[in-house]
Amino acid sequence: MPLTFGTDGVRGDARSELTPEFVEALGRAAAGVLGAERFAVGRDTRVSGPPLADALRRGVRSAGGAAVDLGVVPTPAVARWCEDEKVAGAMVSASHNLWHDNGVKLFAPGGRKLSDEAQHEIEWQVGELLDDYSPAPAAGAGHSHGAAELHPAASGDGAGPVPETGSSRPVGTPPGDSAGDLARRRHVQAVAASLKGRDLAGLRIVVDAANGAACGSAPDCLRALRAEVETIHAEPDGYNINDGCGSLHPESLQAAVVSSRADAGLAFDGDADRVLAVDGRGTVVDGDQILAVCAIDRAQRGRLAGNAVVVTVMSNLGLRQAMAACGIDVVETPVGDRQVLEALEERGLVLGGEQSGHLIFRDLATTGDGLLTAVQLLDAVKRSGNSLHVVAAGAMTRLPQVLVGVPMPPAAAPADLDAALGPIAAAAENRLGDSGRVLVRPSGTEPLIRVMVEAADLEAARTEAAQLAARVEAVLSCR
Repeated sequence: MPLTFGTDGVRGDARSELTPEFVEALGRAAAGVLGAERFAVGRDTRVSGPPLADALRRGVRSAGGAAVDLGVVPTPAVARWCEDEKVAGAMVSASHNLWHDNGVKLFAPGGRKLSDEAQHEIEWQVGELLDDYSPAPAAGAGHSHGAAELHPAASGDGAGPVPETGSSRPVGTPPGDSAGDLARRRHVQAVAASLKGRDLAGLRIVVDAANGAACGSAPDCLRALRAEVETIHAEPDGYNINDGCGSLHPESLQAAVVSSRADAGLAFDGDADRVLAVDGRGTVVDGDQILAVCAIDRAQRGRLAGNAVVVTVMSNLGLRQAMAACGIDVVETPVGDRQVLEALEERGLVLGGEQSGHLIFRDLATTGDGLLTAVQLLDAVKRSGNSLHVVAAGAMTRLPQVLVGVPMPPAAAPADLDAALGPIAAAAENRLGDSGRVLVRPSGTEPLIRVMVEAADLEAARTEAAQLAARVEAVLSCR
């Protein structure tokens, strides 16, 4: 059965599921559905990226389109390119996953995430194409229909040259300069310009680039804003992306911030569309806290349209309490940055995000941008005259939150699960009362049931989460 869209594109194991044949069909279907004669393709640093990006471009060309190679760039750089050039695009990345996974995130012309209707049409066409579609071999080489052959990727943040055949070179690209170079430069310049002449001089920042797409762009932007920058995990080899580093593993960043006496640390994920921060004491500042800081700062400056923010069901109860205390309304959506963006646009709002550090500043970008989020946070901290620790602690008090993943059997039906799991979650919420919150939901990216419990006391949250996970596991074992 072909892969389908999750909460953020298509994702799977590049050694078995996400094959060049599938990605080529996806490129052809996407180009047809989106009506895109021109297409931009970027990737992160994982070893399967080059062959899958090649396959995606072949698919676009087979549909009559022209595909430009942006090479290794952050996801928001692809989105900005699509906005500037008025073209569709794709990012070959599995975000925070390890090297053996990969995925494809698609952008409609203008840099927007796809609608449900567009995704469903692309899924249907991919299925039709895989039934009878024979991909054309790459020029001068045979083409494998199986999993990508994995070889070490070149390190660094450089993009390869724009292919001469079927490529689309934008007006204004300097001779000898690749489209990828221009895409990264545009992104860095736009993020720096968001401070409207202010800078980050006087701040010492440690950047954990997750051995991914942020390796060059993040340090370049922060240094352009006059911050002092130290980098760690910025030597990608194709296999070390997100491996014990980045936004899911900030431990080494915490140690580096404390040992270097830095003002803050920034932990990106593999494609740099999200970021978590670390304060000078080595404490992690998550996406909810970053959102609280930026929302309060904007509200005080009269720049929070609608005096409201958009959050997901996973956002901490402490964030909701903090926003209520400041008179800021909260709009809740299902998990996924696409859901957040839709709510922002429907209501004319400008700020929303997820606990993972995936924030959207709709007046500054078309999608989540880890670098933009980091710069907005640091700017608010610098203008406050206080440390990140003081600012984050003052913005909200984070309630203890315990997350447990329960493996889900392949045959489990979502409709059946909703009916079975709903009463279990409701009973747990009744036990916690107003002092806590419970969420039980299928993951959008992994075969798991996510169990989340918040309570005023950490031990109470742990106990309730363990009991709830056991109940869920018992239900699943009967399916």
